[in-house]
Amino acid sequence: MEKVLLSLLSLGGMGLLFGAVLAFASKRFAVEKDPRVEAIHEVLPGANCGACGYPGCDGFAQAVVAGRAPVDGCTVGGATVAMKVGAIMGVDVEERERAIARVLCRGNCHNAVNKYEYKGIQDCVAASMLAGGYKGCSYGCLGLGTCVRACPFDAIHIADDGIAVVDPDKCTGCGKCVEACPKKLIELIPQSSLVQVLCISRDPGKQVRQNCKVGCIGCRLCVKACQFDAIDFVDNLARIRYDKCVNCMACAEKCPTGAIYADFSKRKVASVSEG
Repeated sequence: MEKVLLSLLSLGGMGLLFGAVLAFASKRFAVEKDPRVEAIHEVLPGANCGACGYPGCDGFAQAVVAGRAPVDGCTVGGATVAMKVGAIMGVDVEERERAIARVLCRGNCHNAVNKYEYKGIQDCVAASMLAGGYKGCSYGCLGLGTCVRACPFDAIHIADDGIAVVDPDKCTGCGKCVEACPKKLIELIPQSSLVQVLCISRDPGKQVRQNCKVGCIGCRLCVKACQFDAIDFVDNLARIRYDKCVNCMACAEKCPTGAIYADFSKRKVASVSEG
């Protein structure tokens, strides 16, 4: 019994000693945390989505204070959060326009043809590994929801016609869906843009017509219609230059296939002088 008590006392004493040593070491060698990290963390939205390129909001806050991340690097928080972070860091922040994701494809089940029936894993990455996917157009949206599962904000879904659609009111511009899409047909576009080329096919016009009713056939009528030099034409494909586009929508009116989308209800009356 005496040996047991001695053993217990010995272990207890060693525990107290080690505890004291650890307590001393934790205070002696503690790394002080910059209070700005906590302050920045408090103004962040707390989504922990990783869209900033860092592991969660705390990782971003630390990166900002360390000078590794820009103060406006939180796409979810947008301009409001950027201004608050800038104030904490004592720097001016230039307000940038919000960007939202857009699926650059209208090749739904009514407009596009399939080259075979797919019954595999319901994942766009998996489907694209089989001859580029089941669609006749190798650039088209497969509609199997890889982007949907990647979005942490429930801002994208698959419509009944088989094409991914973004809800602009929910989209934060985090870019998760852009990264997830194996076809690279989701793009972040300025919120103010009312005109988009909803096609990324680089195929010749004849082949595009065979695969999809609403694809860009490379006719260049849109380029000729634009008075503001806001449309580039590269690799058989028209592309909007958003920094020059004034939303006049002349290009969409001239597009013979409907590959160029325009929200005509919000048309802006533009003149050449505005360019």
